[in-house]
Order: sequence, then structure tokens, then C-alpha cells
Amino acid sequence: MRRSYATAPPAGNNGSSSNPLLWIGCISLGAAYTYYQKKRAEQIDEAEDPKQKKEDPKPKSESESKKNTQKEPINKPDDSKKTAPEKEINYQQVYNDIAELLDSNEDYDDGSYGPVLLRLAWHSSGTYNVKDGSGGSNGGTMRFKAEAEHAANNGLEVARDLLEKHIKPKYPELSYGDMYTLGGVVAIQELGGPNIKWRPGRRDQGDNKCTPDGRLPDGSKKADHVRDIFYRMGFNDREIVALTGGHALGRCHLDRSGYDGPWQEAPTFFSNEYYKAITSREWVKRDLPNGLWQWVDKANPEVMMLPIEITMLEDEKLKPYFELYAKDTAVFFEDFANAFKKLIELGVPFTGDEKEYVFERLNM
Repeated sequence: MRRSYATAPPAGNNGSSSNPLLWIGCISLGAAYTYYQKKRAEQIDEAEDPKQKKEDPKPKSESESKKNTQKEPINKPDDSKKTAPEKEINYQQVYNDIAELLDSNEDYDDGSYGPVLLRLAWHSSGTYNVKDGSGGSNGGTMRFKAEAEHAANNGLEVARDLLEKHIKPKYPELSYGDMYTLGGVVAIQELGGPNIKWRPGRRDQGDNKCTPDGRLPDGSKKADHVRDIFYRMGFNDREIVALTGGHALGRCHLDRSGYDGPWQEAPTFFSNEYYKAITSREWVKRDLPNGLWQWVDKANPEVMMLPIEITMLEDEKLKPYFELYAKDTAVFFEDFANAFKKLIELGVPFTGDEKEYVFERLNM
């Protein structure tokens, strides 16, 4: 705000004994002092605000004034102090726009982008390390080559490019971390899964925050590997099995993960069918052309399970949760919703002022 300075002319004597030259000199001196104070005030204002113009600004309308005082809605890397609540984003509309994309290409996979969007949200969050706070969805670092090219992220360019092309231009102030995780929420809800509570607050960061390769599960390993991965993030055994139920959606690809096929016959519908399949079917080994092998359903070899999943089922501490979720959809939905919310919030610097959303579904 411009400071206001006032000067008053020196008191005069209107008697006949007044000296006209002295009076004129006083007036001149007062005018000079006034001019000096005015110029000094302008210099002080300019020092505090380099953009302050020397001339008095023209009166502005209330809308113009409010517009000019708003902060520029951009995400600054690393040290950004701009948080989601400061951004004017209609997140329900973002949700709707992503939902409109799910069935936009019937030739992609099983006709839905939902599974690959869920995988993007999962993999961009599952790098978190509770010990040092590195990784996680904060930063949206999978947009960088250093993380995008991790072996476990093969094929996720489909989801990233979809959001980059259709969502980011409409909402440039939306951070990548928020965009990736919101895409996963859309996929779960629009494909029949539980409501997932979601809140904004992830801040874009630079490629120096990319995590090293190897933080995501390897399907060829055993149950102890799963525990290493999930315990590092802060999950317990029940949460591990609940999150594994995300395999109800989607399928594996030989050219991505090295495995092939869906986990159940309806890969675009979120349900507890994954648990029913793994606990009730007869699984036999099948060799793959790339040298790997996987389990397939003896009655329907198109359906598969990863080697690591059968070892999880055989683990005495994990098996009860597989059986529980196979019998009770409601319990699975509740546990999955809580575990997934926890997953996509790992390492996010929330301020506590963020609004938590439960989005209205567009197509369900």
C-alpha cells in the first residue's frame, strides 16, 4: 500500500510588518520540502515493490483489483509452498473428465483404460520408503525418464500420455501426483469398486527426486519379497492382501511385465472375484516363450496367477485374508478402500486444510 505524507504551509503573519520576500521564500521552501517528501515516498515504495509505478494508478473495478491480486496458479518444483487448497480446481469435474476417457478406445486391451490408470496410481505411490520419507506419489516423478523406464513401469506410458494429452491441458495447475492418483480413484469407482476418499496436496518435484529401480514387487519372487516391499511402505499383512485385490482389474502383457493374461474373466469389473479364483481353482504351471513361467487355471488357461501370488496364498499368515475376502465382498471393499487411500497418501505433505472428496460416479 502506498504511504501517505502530508505537509502544511508555515504559519504566516498577515500584519503590515510582514516581509513579502520572506513570505515568498517560505512558500518556496515549503513547496520544495513537499516535493522532496513526495519523491522520497515514491522511492521507498519502489524499493519495497519494484513493480510499483511512479504515477498514481487509475481507479480499478473491484473485479479487476481482485484478479490482479491472485497468485499465479503454477506448481513450483521441490520448494513450492503453493498447496492444493490455494488452487481453484473443480476436482469433481476433473474426475468426470477422466471417467469420460475410460471407454474412449474400444480397441485398447479389454476396452477400458481403467486398469492401466489404476496401475499408474499404484506404481507412482508404491515407491515410498517409510524410513527416509522418499518416494511415493508426491512429486509425480514418474513423468521423468529416470523413473518411467523402471522395469515395473513398462506400459504405463499409455496412462501417462492419456492424462497428459486430455487432462493436463485443461487443468495446468493440477499437479502430476494429484492427477495420477485421481486417475486410479476414477478407475476403481467407475469400474464397480468401493468409494475411495481422496484429497489434493501433492506437489510437483524435479527428477532429482526419482527413486531407484527395484522398489516395486517382482512377480517372480516369493512371499518374503512381498513383505519386504510392503513393510518398507508401512503396511501390515492384512493390508498387503487387500491391495493385492486390485488384480481384479486388468491383465498382464508379455511385452510389459513378461507375463500374460487376466487374473479373472471380467478384467474391467472391480469385485472380489480375484480371491474366489485364487482360492478355489486348480492352478498348473505354464512356461512362457520368454523363459518365465506362470500359473494358469487348469479349467481355463486364459486366466493366470503370478508365481508370487500362489506363494502368498500358501503363507499361513496371509492365507486367512485371501479366504476372508473371497467370502465377503463388503469386508474386502472396506479394507481395500482404506489401504488404497493410505497408499496414495504416503509421503504427501498435507497441511491439514485440504478438503477430502468422495466423488460422485459418472457412469455407475
